[in-house]
Amino acid sequence: MKVRLRDVRDTDLPVFFTQMNDPEGCRMAAFTAKDPSDQVQFQDHWARNRKNPSNLMRTVVGVSDGDGDGDGDGAEILGHVAVFGPPEEREVTYWIGRPYWGRGVATAALRALLGVATERPMYARAAADNLASIQVLKNCGFVLSGSGRGFANARGAEIDEVVLTLTD
Repeated sequence: MKVRLRDVRDTDLPVFFTQMNDPEGCRMAAFTAKDPSDQVQFQDHWARNRKNPSNLMRTVVGVSDGDGDGDGDGAEILGHVAVFGPPEEREVTYWIGRPYWGRGVATAALRALLGVATERPMYARAAADNLASIQVLKNCGFVLSGSGRGFANARGAEIDEVVLTLTD
């Protein structure tokens, strides 16, 4: 599936909220908000992060244009991708709605983001058992560089996690 990135719009947030409350998506991501169903916390999180000029946050949309003007506003929202953190510790994150899993969306979106966010090194974290996400990161040039344990809100337990690094 072809994707493009665009700036996050207020109208995207309800879609993100729904996607980020999918039980299977939460289980796979593991490291979620303490209560993903808390809409106030969700809105505060997005408002705070969108105001931070060092964050690069994009909506992932399927390539189509409902009104023919080329801006992609007629496209379906597939998820979001972002880069955050201080210059020496930049980290990527992404969330793709479950209906689009296994279709190359996450890899395409992350590659597009990395074409815009060119600072290196870049880091990523994933639950050690989230093999699909780890594969997406490897497909984009990240290599395993560390591991640890962290509390995963979505699983209510401490779990193994991996750290991946992109240097080129």
